[in-house]
Amino acid sequence: MTYVMAIDQGTTSSRTILFDADMKIAASAQREFTQHFPANGWVEHDPEDLWTTVVETAREAMEKLGISASDIAAIGITNQRETTVVWDKATGKAIHNAIVWQDRRTSEYCAEMVKAGHEPTVTDRTGLLFDPYFSSTKLKWILDKTDSRGRAASGELLFGTVDSWLIWRMTGGASHVTDATNAARTMLYDIHKGRWSGTMCDMLDVPQAMLPTVQDCASEFGTTTPDLFGASIPILGVAGDQQAATVGQACFQKGMMKSTYGTGCFALLNTGDAPVRSENRLLTTIGYQIDGKPTYALEGSIFIAGAVVQWLRDGLKIIDDASQTQAMAEASDEAQSLVLVPAFTGLGAPYWNPDCRGAIFGLTRNSGPDDFARAALESVGYQTRDLLEAMQGDAAGLDGGVLRVDGGMTSSNWTMQFLSDVIGAPVDRPVVQETTALGAAWLAGMKAGVYPDAAGFAENWALDHRFEPKLETGLRDAKYARWKSAVAATMAV
Repeated sequence: MTYVMAIDQGTTSSRTILFDADMKIAASAQREFTQHFPANGWVEHDPEDLWTTVVETAREAMEKLGISASDIAAIGITNQRETTVVWDKATGKAIHNAIVWQDRRTSEYCAEMVKAGHEPTVTDRTGLLFDPYFSSTKLKWILDKTDSRGRAASGELLFGTVDSWLIWRMTGGASHVTDATNAARTMLYDIHKGRWSGTMCDMLDVPQAMLPTVQDCASEFGTTTPDLFGASIPILGVAGDQQAATVGQACFQKGMMKSTYGTGCFALLNTGDAPVRSENRLLTTIGYQIDGKPTYALEGSIFIAGAVVQWLRDGLKIIDDASQTQAMAEASDEAQSLVLVPAFTGLGAPYWNPDCRGAIFGLTRNSGPDDFARAALESVGYQTRDLLEAMQGDAAGLDGGVLRVDGGMTSSNWTMQFLSDVIGAPVDRPVVQETTALGAAWLAGMKAGVYPDAAGFAENWALDHRFEPKLETGLRDAKYARWKSAVAATMAV
């Protein structure tokens, strides 16, 4: 039996999934790792935690099946995007903790650069906004903090998003590479010319000598060292997590949309071979790149989705497990009408306000845990509607009418029904929920010749359940209007 290994290095955990020749899950393993919060709005990971949990889960998944490296045709990697690692080329050690995509420490710098008139250049070259979300200002901060720009310019230090860091370690330092989707999230990559932007590197004082080589999503990224898994395995697929989910949802046709609900929520609309510039503060990005041809997408990013449920568990301590929230939402008092704006680390698209913080509206003496759970789940639906309305404004006629969803929160039928109700459109949940890992596996397996081409892969996509909107239009719009008022009030504080 031939397998493809998908490594899914996420924000709170690392997972490895082994897919068989029919693209079905054969075995998996997962490890959580420590989150570091050294200051308000700062989020860091120890890069060694990312590395060790990836290796441990890969070995565990192989042990569960009793297979060796010779049974694995290829490795595909998908990763938390924008998270920034800088390491010493000679020692392989990171010079600072990884700064996570959620981190807002460069907010003031970004605001100053926007005020100075630099954002149009950023958008023209990269399709992005001047926001601390992206890798480049995190990288600049590390170089400034460690006073190591000279070492970087001389080639002693290397930069990478998490995919680059893992590949460099897995190949024993032989490959310093990334793919086009991860490069497109750094705010240093010209998505139109398909190369690192000298203009952006100069603007942010980032030496190009430390940047990885950019390749297609399905490409030869190197081979693992024999000692890692017992023999060398080729790494043939790489995509940032949201782009990998877009591939895993088989959104290969112009106008197709997907939304992934993990720690954050990320909606992507395939715009085909031409980038669409947003007038609604969405991101223009690369959806995937195969055979040297980029397919573009519009993306809306919500910083807090599943993380709002984690807050109910770890912050308020009103639940022990995320699965409890559905029953609590069902038991809540509809008359309470709480609105929770989960701006714990600011608001993402289409607001892009890094400084506002969370708020809850409509509290009464009768408000209780059930009502908080309902408001938390509803906040995800409202934020998704924000994104979809912005997309429809930017790309009229490209709305496919159906939203394909994946991620941990989609297991809640209540949440998905509310999502369908509030956006007023069907929501399709696939049979295979692990679409991010599946996308990475397909890229690698297709490159290895063991999986079909895009058309064949799309034919295998299977629907688990379609949620149709049931909420009356007037009530839907009234509830959404309350959400918009709550957001405006939150940003005004």
